[in-house]
Parts: sequence; C-alpha cells; structure tokens
Amino acid sequence: MNTNYYAVIMAGGVGSRLWPVSTEKYPKQFHDLLGTGESLLQKTFNRINQLIPAENILIATNKRYEELVLEQLPKIGNKQLLLEPAMRNTAPCILYAALKIRQQNENAVMLVAPSDHWIENETEFLKNIETSFKACTKEDILMTLGIQPNHPNTGYGYIQFKENVSEVKKVKTFTEKPNLEKATQFVASGDYLWNAGIFVWSVSSILDSFKKHLPEMVNILDTGDNVYNTELEDDFIKRNYEKCENISIDFGIMERSEKVHVLPVDFGWDDLGTWGSLYNKLGKDTHQNATVGATTIFKDANGNMVSTKNGKKVVIQGLQDFIIVEKDDVLVICPRKNEQDIKQLRTEAKDTFGKKHM
Repeated sequence: MNTNYYAVIMAGGVGSRLWPVSTEKYPKQFHDLLGTGESLLQKTFNRINQLIPAENILIATNKRYEELVLEQLPKIGNKQLLLEPAMRNTAPCILYAALKIRQQNENAVMLVAPSDHWIENETEFLKNIETSFKACTKEDILMTLGIQPNHPNTGYGYIQFKENVSEVKKVKTFTEKPNLEKATQFVASGDYLWNAGIFVWSVSSILDSFKKHLPEMVNILDTGDNVYNTELEDDFIKRNYEKCENISIDFGIMERSEKVHVLPVDFGWDDLGTWGSLYNKLGKDTHQNATVGATTIFKDANGNMVSTKNGKKVVIQGLQDFIIVEKDDVLVICPRKNEQDIKQLRTEAKDTFGKKHM
C-alpha cells in the first residue's frame, strides 16, 4: 500500500430521511440497512482499506458518536478521529483533516468519502480512486468523481464537464438539484454527471485552495504551531472550530476554483439517503416486495418495503407501494411516493412524542 495515500470518511450526519431506523442517537451509517452483515460505515472503511493503510484513514464525526465509531472499527485509534464539537458543514471538517494529515505527511494525497454510500463494484471503485490519486500527484488539481447518470434524478446535484480526450475532464459547471425537466435535459446531453460528493486532491492543493477562497477559515484553524496530532489538538479544536463559517466544500471551494476536474465513473453507486433508494437496492419477491429483518406474508400486495427487527412476523394485505418501518416503539407507514415527507414527519413526531427515538 502507498503510504502517501490517506482518506477521510465523513460519518457525522443524522440521516433523518431514514427515520425511524436512523436517529440522532444511532444514525444510518452505523446500521446494517441492507442486511449484509456490516454497517454502512464498516463497509466503507473495509472498501477503502483495500487501497489505503488503516492508520492513514481518518473518521470525521460528531463527538457523540466517538464510542460507536471505535466499537465498529477496531483498526481505528482515537488519534484518527476528528470529533467536531459543532456542526459546521463539510468545508471546516475537510480543512481540519487536511491540516492534520499535512502535519504527518506533506506529500499526502487524500480521498474524502461519505460513510453511507452503497458501491456495487468495489474493484472498479478502487481503480477509479487509484486513477484520481495518480492524477492529483502529478498535477495541482482538485478532483471529484462524477457518476454516469442512468435516469433524470432530481435528488442529486449535477456536474457538467468539458469534453476532451483524456480520462480526467475539466469541470465546466456545478448545478444544485434540478427540476425534472432540467434533469432530463442534463441526462440527454451526455456531458452531465451526478455529483457523488467523493473528492480526491493532494494536501498541498486543497490547502492552497482554502488559502485562496476561505482565508478566514485557514486563519482560525492553521495556527502554524503544529498543534495537530499532539495532546493540544482536542482543546484547540474545542475552542476554535465553532468560529468557522458553516459552509460546504462545494460552495466554499469547488464552485469557486478554476482547477476542478472530474473523473466520470460507473461502479454501481447509490447514496442510500431515502427508503426508496434502499428499496431499489434490495432483492424483491415476484410482486416487487422487499423485506429487511422481518418474516413476511404478502397477500394482494405489491411494491412494498418492510423493515423491522429480526424475526418480526409481518402480514400485509391489500397494500401497494408502501414503506412500513418499525424501530423500537416507533412504527412508520408511508406511501413510497411520499418518502420525502419522512424528514418532516420526524420533526412532527419529535414535537408530539418527545426526543427519545428521534
């Protein structure tokens, strides 16, 4: 394994669209949502660990998930945790990680990847990351992976690239989640990709970009006195992190920089952000019903998704295209076409029932 290769796994989100299984106390990245025997975080770590040494993989998460991460990832030590004392979006977190990695290895190239994505073809994924690492070692560029779209999805951002003969393309534009008409145009045009939020760059390139585009943040977190990877780091972060602007890496750096490139990829990707995306990945019976955990009987029922604790016996009659999800003492029944409402339903349930399972 190349000792200049590093990774940061982003594992701090709550995953509120997958409530009631994903809760503030136990978010989706710590669950085995597809019944594979591994949580999404474990799956992500083990995938990346095939290319990157375990000691070079950092986990960015919220302080409240410290024990969960250490419990699920026995190869990780405390010094590899970036514990955010305040929610500040992705830019401050990535700057923190880059400064920490630079202190260890100025020649590092780093991957930034979400903890909760599903990747079907891991061999292809690792080949794409290797290609990106090599490109970023040779050139002063910032790279993102762009997923080849197979339908006009309105839930993802889009990346437009400039056509050229090389594998790695220069980015022309970023577009936030479009409406269906626009998404259909994008897919038909052939030069748009889904933005997966997976990034690769050298530590020196990303730090130079922060100095250019978010200098105030650099002034807050880069003290010049090497507090990173020392006993002073935790206290320094607790005192200073919340002073950083609440801004994403996309808005803060990627959409402002002239040196952004994209690698078009196709490795069977899904961000598993909703019950619908989980339904799409699960095996189905002859009537397109999908089940996780439960033992089920379906009568005159089609296109449903059932998720309960293991061994729960569930009988469904006469339902078409519903999500039925049970977790502890919460049961949610919702039409699949209204799955985007679950985030709002969670908020209403929190107000009515209290915070316990939210």
